Amino acid sequence: MEERKYLQTWKKYIPVIRLYLKKSLVEDQQFKLNITDFESAGDRGKSGYTFNLQMENGKVTNNISGSAVARDLYESLKADELIKAFLQEKSVKISVGKSFMLTIKTGHISTYK
Repeated sequence: MEERKYLQTWKKYIPVIRLYLKKSLVEDQQFKLNITDFESAGDRGKSGYTFNLQMENGKVTNNISGSAVARDLYESLKADELIKAFLQEKSVKISVGKSFMLTIKTGHISTYK
């Protein structure tokens, strides 16, 4: 398990992510990340920084073990009390593509399973 080299980078983005999470209840949200923030934290080379992070009730529902960037984002989200509270009763997908666009999609979890 490598050290958490992207935690500091994500902490910088938490206030912005918090704002976009709220907005994502109405419609999907996107904003561009600064690639140099991530490159200075650690070089991902060809594997890049792309990932999908899916959560229900604040718990990860997909496998992010292969992505240090996604794991550190999840740690940062869990550490923020407002975001932790927001994630309850919701299904949230956060993804970053090759163009460094972070996308947030939020839905409510149906009580009927």
